[in-house]
Amino acid sequence: MFFIKKVLILFGGKSTEHYVSCKSCKSIIENIDKKLFEYEVVGIDFDNTWYKFSDDLSYLEKGNWKDANILKIDNIIKYLKEFDVVFPITHGNNGEDGKLQGLLELFNVKFVGCKTLSSSIGMDKVISKVIFDSLNINQVPYLVINEEYSISDIIKKLQFPVIVKPANGGSSIGISKADNKKELIKAIKEAKKYDDKVIIEKFIIARELECAVLENKKDIICSNPGEIKSANEFYDYDAKYVNETSYTTIPNDLKEDVVNKIKDYSKKIFKTLNCSGYARIDFFYDEENEKIYINEINTIPGFTSISMYPKLIESIGITYTDLITILINNA
Repeated sequence: MFFIKKVLILFGGKSTEHYVSCKSCKSIIENIDKKLFEYEVVGIDFDNTWYKFSDDLSYLEKGNWKDANILKIDNIIKYLKEFDVVFPITHGNNGEDGKLQGLLELFNVKFVGCKTLSSSIGMDKVISKVIFDSLNINQVPYLVINEEYSISDIIKKLQFPVIVKPANGGSSIGISKADNKKELIKAIKEAKKYDDKVIIEKFIIARELECAVLENKKDIICSNPGEIKSANEFYDYDAKYVNETSYTTIPNDLKEDVVNKIKDYSKKIFKTLNCSGYARIDFFYDEENEKIYINEINTIPGFTSISMYPKLIESIGITYTDLITILINNA
């Protein structure tokens, strides 16, 4: 007997990546196999209030979905229990960092993606760096600062230029490059708007490569690396979402051992963090010195039709619609 699953697509949240989440949600709605799944859509606003969304998708594209036809959900848990699977496409804090996943696990609600612990580790770049170190995977030199820090010590240990970023965050929000002391002070101040913990990394000239990992039943599939061609000096928010001259590609000039090593590292990280469903793992490749550095893991990567993750999965023969189907069926 054919069984149509009832799916809840969940977007938004109290996050700096709220509007990116809206776009990812729109793409899933446009591509989900409507013969296999019934679905409803819920948006979480900046006050963490949940609303049913059932209106024109242009509201999601523009990010003004609260102006649309929405209905407040009063009993969230009772509502969640109505669905076979929840598909959270809630990028960033509160939606990607284990809080939402913990809620769903607590009430035995099946959901797409990583569980509570792996989500929280993936979101906290400081904790994930400790785990990367334990796996003996190269990282660029870095420092972590909290409340008390010395600018002179930072300069002495890392030297310019450096990249400054909040420990918890995504979509390159709050990230700056600093070439001198004045810029460093400004960059730390900017990063601290988003997190009390700040990571400062040595800036290196390197290719930015990303690997898509997909769990399909008992198999863990890794794509070949994709490459970011940033319009700016580094891949900041403007380069990702504003400057249209940035683009992504799947390079064919990487040595076979580099490709294989990135795929091996990705699988190793995915397994070590006990990830589920899917993730995108990002690397730097210093071509001149032939060194690969792990950058970070994203447990709810960008999911628009032009985002790197679905493009990489399409490159190994899995369409966007089939990807959505696999993720829901494996929840």
